[in-house]
Amino acid sequence: MLNYTTYKHKTSKEWVTFVHGAGGSSSIWFKQIRSFSAIYNVLILDLRGHGNSKKVLQDAFKEKYTFDAITHDIVEVIDHLNIKQSHFAGISLGTILIRNLAEKHPERVKSMIMGGAIMKLNLKSQLLIRIGVLFKSIVPYLLLYKLFAFIIMPRKNHKKSRLIFVNEAKKLYQKEFIRWFKLTSEINPLLRFFRTTAINIPTFYIMGEEDHLFLPSIKEVVETHLKSTLFVIENCGHVVNIEQAQVFNQQSIQFIENQ
Repeated sequence: MLNYTTYKHKTSKEWVTFVHGAGGSSSIWFKQIRSFSAIYNVLILDLRGHGNSKKVLQDAFKEKYTFDAITHDIVEVIDHLNIKQSHFAGISLGTILIRNLAEKHPERVKSMIMGGAIMKLNLKSQLLIRIGVLFKSIVPYLLLYKLFAFIIMPRKNHKKSRLIFVNEAKKLYQKEFIRWFKLTSEINPLLRFFRTTAINIPTFYIMGEEDHLFLPSIKEVVETHLKSTLFVIENCGHVVNIEQAQVFNQQSIQFIENQ
């Protein structure tokens, strides 16, 4: 089972489950824990191969990674904790996992908070993936990760987010990076399905105005998906929960309270 940590509230029955992105860990939610645990029960977890889920899942590393398999890891944790339903908050690739979980188990998802959400790969991001595919077994993965981080988060005010994610990525190793990178082979059809198929679960997209790779497609999605809303944070890049934590927390909690 994945490594996880819970923060139980004395009276609340509401749960919020946080899902990090590729190369991160549950530690990226350090600016959210206090605000959310003051109101709700909180669950943070480390995806397979990340954070403290490494040693626990050594045998699983031999298997091919799929979005369904990684989504099942999350369901296994909430089943173990007997959480019947939860709000889910994700960042970057974590938002894809949350949306996939909502498709497979809609009864378990009360609402979705999608920070730095990925719903479409534009030409620049597809070029990044092709570069990664070509060099993933040759170039040290940390160099590739630093390149990706800089292209996704290029500005000075994104530096803190870049450093946090690169430092977390250092805890991975080459083979693990390659396993996760191979997920990109199934990402385009999955995202196409998500864009064209609205889901009947309240969804809050919270994006940075400087998230140049992913914001345009989210604006298009929100126009056609009736249960979706979008909040754009000024002077902010891809990793909204770190760059503008106070705004992220306030807007996300307000969204949950409105459900």
